[in-house]
Amino acid sequence: MPRKPIGEMAMTAAERQARYRAARATATPVIRTRRPTDHRSRARRWHDAVAELAELQAQYATWLDALPDSLQDSATAEALHRICDLDLDEPQAVEPPREFGRD
Repeated sequence: MPRKPIGEMAMTAAERQARYRAARATATPVIRTRRPTDHRSRARRWHDAVAELAELQAQYATWLDALPDSLQDSATAEALHRICDLDLDEPQAVEPPREFGRD
């Protein structure tokens, strides 16, 4: 995917080269960052996501058990009950399709 022009018109090759040389003449280091790539397969990501949901659900259940009696009828307790009542057995049992022999 080409970069968007800096000005209204695209730079010529000579302008681009001059800008490159001027940037190098300042001797400031060029810092390039890249987003980390997720090399896991879709099936692995599915299993990891479901495991994360189960772990979070267990943490919310612990929070609900530790909730004081004065907050048992609050909106927080209602939300915690709804999260704890979710049935995660079905997503855990799903086996995603294989990916063209890469799994």
